[in-house]
Amino acid sequence: MAYEMIRYEVAGTGVATLTLDDPGTRNAMSNQLLGELIDAFQAAGADESVRCVILTSSHEKVFSSGGNVAQFSADTPLVHRHFATERFVRLFRVLGELGKPTICAVNGHVLAGALGLALACDLIIAKDTAEFGTPEINLGLFPFMIMALIYRNVPRKTANQMLLLGERMSAQEAREAGIVNRVVADAEFDAAVDEWAKKLAAKSPVVMRLGKNAMFRQQDMSLQDALEFLQAQLTIELSTEDAVEGVKAFFEKRDPQWTGR
Repeated sequence: MAYEMIRYEVAGTGVATLTLDDPGTRNAMSNQLLGELIDAFQAAGADESVRCVILTSSHEKVFSSGGNVAQFSADTPLVHRHFATERFVRLFRVLGELGKPTICAVNGHVLAGALGLALACDLIIAKDTAEFGTPEINLGLFPFMIMALIYRNVPRKTANQMLLLGERMSAQEAREAGIVNRVVADAEFDAAVDEWAKKLAAKSPVVMRLGKNAMFRQQDMSLQDALEFLQAQLTIELSTEDAVEGVKAFFEKRDPQWTGR
């Protein structure tokens, strides 16, 4: 499918790669870019051949510079600017409900609203040269649209520091803060992303979908509600052919053959 600001490709391994490709703005998250991301992720979710999605950037130094600041000052009625930012809400929800694992392959700096996009993915692998930050406060702005994701991924005091000071952190500091799962050198980056993507794509698609949906839905439930919901999900999981096959393969000491049922 054709897009102007992103590239979307699906490999025979079941791995889809979605590449931010608007270098002129350093992949600023404009209304158009957000719309294309929503469409591409929805396409990946609907494609049964896709088992895992990688999100990355074509820019050599920047994953994304964040929200398109020019749109904030555009001569557009305030109500329409409000409607436009709803794309962030839709995008984060699409990622949460995708039913398939996502890897954010951070090959450059992740700034402002782009940090929310990265955190909305399940796993983050970063080059050791990447930097992370929410510099909005330095522009007289505040990262409202990504605050909820930051506080769900980062310890409170660290999140406060990020939001209030607007300073950048290194990839290693981001890993220590719980933002990044893995930091690798440039020469090892592609292989590290490919390794995890293939591992994820090799899992049972039906169990992965059940698990991913449960991960998203239970996070804001009360403990009792979450336990009851997850008990029901376990019962559903045990009714699948893949769960039966997985246990059988374990005892027969062989690789399971998933049917996705």
